[in-house]
Amino acid sequence: MKHSHTTQGICAARIDFELDDQKRVRNAKFLGGCAGNTMAISALVEGMPAEEAITRLQGIQCRGGTSCPDQLARALKKVLAN
Repeated sequence: MKHSHTTQGICAARIDFELDDQKRVRNAKFLGGCAGNTMAISALVEGMPAEEAITRLQGIQCRGGTSCPDQLARALKKVLAN
């Protein structure tokens, strides 16, 4: 299922991603931000269980108490909670 998360406090404006039937992250794409870093994050989490991605990414800080990885973790948590 496709999801979209409007970010707060980072350069990227939005994160689009999918979770498959096994709750694995697929096709994460950042709109804006540092292209090299956001492409790396997307590649690293591809196929990773959402819970594992959350554990690895949450709390990473860049500016304003958050970061692109942290915003992805927050988006995944929100989707899993619903």
